[in-house]
Amino acid sequence: MAQIEVILPKMGESVAEATITSWLKSEGDTVEAEEAIVEIATDKVDSEVPAPAEGKILKILVPEGEVAQVGQAIAIIGAEGDAPEAPSDSAPAAASAPAEVAPQAAQAEAAVATAQQTAAPATAPITSSGDRFYSPLVKSIAKTEGIAQDELDQIPGTGSEGRVTKKDMLAYLEQRKNGSVPAPATAQTPAAPAPQAAPAPAATPKEQVKPAPSMSGDVEVIEMDRMRKLISEHMVNSKKTSPHVTSFIEADVTNLVNWRNKNKKAFQDKEGEKLTFTPMFIEAIVKTIKDYPMINISVDGDKIIRKKNINVGMAAALPSGNLIVPVIKNADRLNLYGLTKTVNDLANRARINKLLPDEIQGGTYTVSNVGTFGNVFGTPIINQPQVAIMAVGAIRKKPAVIETPDGDTIGIRHFMYLSHSYDHRVVDGALGGMFVRRVADYLENWDVNREI
Repeated sequence: MAQIEVILPKMGESVAEATITSWLKSEGDTVEAEEAIVEIATDKVDSEVPAPAEGKILKILVPEGEVAQVGQAIAIIGAEGDAPEAPSDSAPAAASAPAEVAPQAAQAEAAVATAQQTAAPATAPITSSGDRFYSPLVKSIAKTEGIAQDELDQIPGTGSEGRVTKKDMLAYLEQRKNGSVPAPATAQTPAAPAPQAAPAPAATPKEQVKPAPSMSGDVEVIEMDRMRKLISEHMVNSKKTSPHVTSFIEADVTNLVNWRNKNKKAFQDKEGEKLTFTPMFIEAIVKTIKDYPMINISVDGDKIIRKKNINVGMAAALPSGNLIVPVIKNADRLNLYGLTKTVNDLANRARINKLLPDEIQGGTYTVSNVGTFGNVFGTPIINQPQVAIMAVGAIRKKPAVIETPDGDTIGIRHFMYLSHSYDHRVVDGALGGMFVRRVADYLENWDVNREI
């Protein structure tokens, strides 16, 4: 059989690379067509790449822990006795660079070519740190320009999750050339005269010394996995970015509960899946976003970006204990039936790690159902770059005063709390409070005679 390259597949419009986290097969192993052979990870989603055909893995081209570009060959499959052929070099560069950054890519590649002729290599290899990934091109620029690991780690990144991009590297090199930042000693050429003592770097704010964690007693030290590190960084950055305010309201959702109890068995029998409260909450939130579109925004410096699409993220707990937020795109175009099917599909695939990268991106508002765990209410953290998030609590029976034409009576009603956290830079208490009040109104006035 002809030798076949295993290509890193396209995983979404905004995803250009992935990290090889684990090879499930080794060189020399026989694989079946569509059998999973490697696990890969993007910023938040872990997924598997299947074998494109049956055969024997002749060569693994990208080892574990390394970053591969979309369209790049990561392994070669062939027949018994075949010797691996050299993989094509043109695919990764052509597939990984989006059209809109082609000029920057060409400029960066020219800088690399020039640097390879004029600069001495760094003394130590560049590696991706625990919370910063560096693309192969960034590593190459750093190596040829004599940028050491410590210096590279200090370069601010403008890419996704703070990654350093080619543009960042070129801007930094230009600043260093103009004397805005001191050049490292490793960039000196051997033929140059004995260098004078390098000038002291500009004074920086004194770093806060973190107290050493207590290790006394019987303890277990657990290393955070990659997803937990990303979640940790994302939550801390959100608190640093947005001044959070949370408004609470209690809603009487008796009509909603009664309607679901009346329809859930028929829906289960007809569709083979559960009718949960989550799509009902999302429907009420979508209606309210239409009423108050200035909650569907993000902030860019001193500019407000109002989003035309309503893409609702729903926080979902994973079996590993981590959190992921799949996004229902254009939720305002779906009726309750469509929302129910979409919510169930995304939740099920989230639990088995089958979400695509594009399915966790592009959200404009997020809802978190803390009631799933029996919590009455919570104070959710905003999912940046959004400006608001709602937590829905557990539904509980409570005695309540019921007003009737014949006077007030005491009855058993179903109540729940809604918690609305919002970014006080752009959302004031009036808008934040009216928004959560309107969501409660939609839930309280649920039509008990509607069809799903």
